[in-house]
Amino acid sequence: MANSPQAAKRARQAVGRRARNMSARSKLRSAIGKAVQAIDSGNAEEAAVAYREATPVIDSMAGKGIIRPNKAARHKTRLNKRLKSLSAN
Repeated sequence: MANSPQAAKRARQAVGRRARNMSARSKLRSAIGKAVQAIDSGNAEEAAVAYREATPVIDSMAGKGIIRPNKAARHKTRLNKRLKSLSAN
């Protein structure tokens, strides 16, 4: 329990920020999951569209501090690698 008005306000702010961050993280995971699912389906065109839709979401979350920039780069690289291996087959 907060012992001062300032600490109580910070606790209230943390609740709102946590809800916002959880929502954003869910959006990120959904975008990555849709891209992975599209790649696994084997349809190269659909997978390319899903990758193009997931990339700005990943960048946006890195910009907002939801994930680290290197983690964003890693996700994009791995998705792109899987996408290229799909189109090579």
